[in-house]
Amino acid sequence: MKTGPIQTGDISAGDARFAIVAARFNHEIVNNMLSAAEACLLEQGVAHESIDILYVPGAFELPLLASELANSGRYQAIITLGCVIRGDTPHFDFVCSQAASGIMQVGLDSGVPVIFGVLTTDTLEQAQLRSQLNGENKGVDAALCALEMNNVLNQIREN
Repeated sequence: MKTGPIQTGDISAGDARFAIVAARFNHEIVNNMLSAAEACLLEQGVAHESIDILYVPGAFELPLLASELANSGRYQAIITLGCVIRGDTPHFDFVCSQAASGIMQVGLDSGVPVIFGVLTTDTLEQAQLRSQLNGENKGVDAALCALEMNNVLNQIREN
């Protein structure tokens, strides 16, 4: 068994394979996040053919597809992307809560990092600010998280 500290913050790509699952609802916001996440992975050395992109109707459907992908054994991490904007009914609360809970549970059950890249905002303007192509973009944050989680889990599992 190796000794020494586990290093966090490592975002090197190695030969890891990633899936990005994107919700089509609020597609303009999610597509910006998807573009940024994919570009980030490529910039960090992930091969284009090592990134699979799949779509679901909305954020509520993200956990089911993430579960199938995590259990396939093909991916070192899965990035889920979506956007839920508060409306006048409690629908927002149900969708956000179940999407977050389901995505977290997939990671815990499978041991595969499943990254929660779902914007949950009060307004369209807030979502737009968090998904700018040439500014703040939570898709980048999700991609960096996937890279780091893959690496830290690899270090732990090798020890």
